[in-house]
Amino acid sequence: MKIQGTISLKQGRDHSVKRFHPWIFSGAIQQTLGDPGDGSWVEVQDAKKATLGFGHYQNGSITVRVITFGTSAPTETIYAEKIGRALDQRLETCVVSEHTNAYRLVHGEGDGLPGLVIDIYHEVAIVQAHSSGMLIDRTLVADAIKHVFEERSIKLSAVYNKSISGKSESEYLLGMAAVPHIVAEHGNKFYVDWEEGQKTGFFLDQRENRKLLGEMARGKTVLNTFCYTGGFSVYALRGGAKLVNSVDASEKAISLTRKNLSLNGFDSNQHECYARDTFDFLKDKKDVYDLIILDPPAFAKHKEARHQAVKGYQRLNAEAMKAIRSGGIIFTFSCSQVVDSQLFYDTIVSAAIQAGRQVKVGHHLSQPADHPVSLFHREGEYLKGLVLYVE
Repeated sequence: MKIQGTISLKQGRDHSVKRFHPWIFSGAIQQTLGDPGDGSWVEVQDAKKATLGFGHYQNGSITVRVITFGTSAPTETIYAEKIGRALDQRLETCVVSEHTNAYRLVHGEGDGLPGLVIDIYHEVAIVQAHSSGMLIDRTLVADAIKHVFEERSIKLSAVYNKSISGKSESEYLLGMAAVPHIVAEHGNKFYVDWEEGQKTGFFLDQRENRKLLGEMARGKTVLNTFCYTGGFSVYALRGGAKLVNSVDASEKAISLTRKNLSLNGFDSNQHECYARDTFDFLKDKKDVYDLIILDPPAFAKHKEARHQAVKGYQRLNAEAMKAIRSGGIIFTFSCSQVVDSQLFYDTIVSAAIQAGRQVKVGHHLSQPADHPVSLFHREGEYLKGLVLYVE
């Protein structure tokens, strides 16, 4: 890799890097040598000019995302090495199986590749760059995926770059594949459209939580709010739910849910779909449901919105607690990174007090093994959930 600049840190501002935290903020930088542009590789030094690591430069609050720590400069094999280790971990932890062929191959900082997400849908890899450096290096990343899969005799038909800044930048980096694409998850089938769908096309991080819900749904009347593609609805019906209602404000999401329910062989007698706001839907539904799923989109994407997000989570959970039957179960989640586990727990406590119901916690839920969190980067732990028993 061509190193295009050197970043020197201020005295005493190198502690986090020495503890393998991959983010270097602009306020920690003493001097920039050379002329690094957005996305270029730079060397990181402490105040005494000792090399700490190498990473991608970007003009912004997070100025450097460190990809390799130590004095050895990265070579052209860096992406293949890290992607190979990530794939081996997925195989070792049994994320991939004959019943599941959709998984996250690279989870940014958790796999030592900050700014990069790679999701696998059967034989197609979807690359999403969250930094200028990864966007510039996307072809190198695609070549590395191809090399790693060939080395392990795993079939790869295409690599697609899913832009986060506009469809005009999205492109196939290798091969082609038709969408929507059918994938398997614990034996259930889902349509995935990485070209038009949200994120990379499907929310893989809820896979194990969907499985748990399916195991608890037998004989129950289930409400799946913010249903998007109907993942929880499919699992609930597969698990023997008596009836499932799926709710989402988006007509497009409801259409996707209906397609996935049909794909899995469920008829309209077993489920009903509603394109409605969840809060409005819950108003007149007291004592209708035995099991409710609350999986809203992130209510806060930055710290300034955290207070309003907490109020939103409190209101949503209080309404569900008021509506659910005695002895009912609520699966409640937050994917807002700025709302940590303790704050989310405290918010649910407040909701229970507001609802005036006795509530017990049955399970603490998080993201699965293919969304690993580095011990040195707690910010990667974004998904948190609780299974609540409401008396």
